Amino acid sequence: MFLDAKADDIHAYVESCARKIEPFQRRSEAVALANQERVLEAFWRHEVAQFHLVGSTGYGLGDAGREKLEALYADVFGAEAALVRPQMVSGTHAIALALFGCLRPGERLVVATGVPYDTLHAVLGLRPAAGSLAEQGVDVEIVALGADGDMDLGAIERAVRAPEVRMVLFQRSRGYGERRSFSIAELEKAFSAVRAARPDVWIAVDNCYGEFVEEREPCHVGADVAMGSLIKNPGAGLCPTGGYVVGRREIVERVAARLVAPGTAAEYGPTGPYLLTMFQALFLAPHAVLQAVKGSRLMAAALQGLGFRVSPEPEAERTDLILSVELGSPDRLLAFCRAIQSVAPVDSHVRPEPAPMAGYADPVVMAAGTFIQGASLELTADAPMRPPYVAYVQGGLTYEHVVLAVRRVVAAIAPLASKNIT
Repeated sequence: MFLDAKADDIHAYVESCARKIEPFQRRSEAVALANQERVLEAFWRHEVAQFHLVGSTGYGLGDAGREKLEALYADVFGAEAALVRPQMVSGTHAIALALFGCLRPGERLVVATGVPYDTLHAVLGLRPAAGSLAEQGVDVEIVALGADGDMDLGAIERAVRAPEVRMVLFQRSRGYGERRSFSIAELEKAFSAVRAARPDVWIAVDNCYGEFVEEREPCHVGADVAMGSLIKNPGAGLCPTGGYVVGRREIVERVAARLVAPGTAAEYGPTGPYLLTMFQALFLAPHAVLQAVKGSRLMAAALQGLGFRVSPEPEAERTDLILSVELGSPDRLLAFCRAIQSVAPVDSHVRPEPAPMAGYADPVVMAAGTFIQGASLELTADAPMRPPYVAYVQGGLTYEHVVLAVRRVVAAIAPLASKNIT
């Protein structure tokens, strides 16, 4: 087939890519089945009833449904306690609550997985921002990754031995970086190294994009706290807002005090019209995440076949939803993002353009035709406009939607690719 391939040729190419990755898709389906069983058994164990699905107003005192939902999250994520609230507006918000809830002036946070995701730079004080950890007297040390892209366990051990270190933060997903995401097995090994060096420090995990991609979550392997967003994986494309923090009871109580107020903490917090959706989303999340993972593999296979560098590669084990695609030029990057936008169910007519965005140092182009603003479990593509012009693709509520998107992407960028469709 040639670069000016017709629709039938493109469909055949995408179908051939799907056949090649079929054995790897079966592995992801097995993970989803195990996760679905764990979630469903938690619903049975906690005896979720119809009356638990009704939310509360005002202060939210005596919200039995909220308490039940948080007990479910703690169980499913392997934690002692959980805080699951619509008042958390993003994953960054949930992470910030955990950091500010746990750290005090004069203490130090060690970031063990290199420079973190862009939106955390202001939170930590890596760039000036009102109310940052740095402004409040918390020191931040970033441990660079090794030359091979792995966590530098020796450097992490040395960093945490400093007496002022109170918490170590691991970012599971790649964010807007060239590094790969880290598996639960790799995190478990790193946690053991931290415990050997400093048993008393708290281990925190930015779990965004990683929930239900593997059979275990960070708290199952020794994390003290993990945080994430309900408009990503655990929200299943249904939750219009919200975030969660799971972990040791002492830490969750500190986070609740930071979210609401000391003395009231987790007792306050209305769930309004969101409670039913949050229960339903948790039940559906393993399947919704599977759809996105399968779609990501297909996207990777099709783009790799056109000569583009993708990470992770199609056959690789998944530990989060993000696929990075190195497009190499602004023109190819924009063509890619515009193709993703054009197949969206919402705002498909909109033409993405690079623009400044809160929390990011570079202009960002975003393909985000989503039902819920910023919902990364829906099919989206984000890209900071900087060399080597990498797009970060995530989501897909249905595999079928991603198939249609891959066809549109191939049609848009095949003429700009280094290889013909074969």
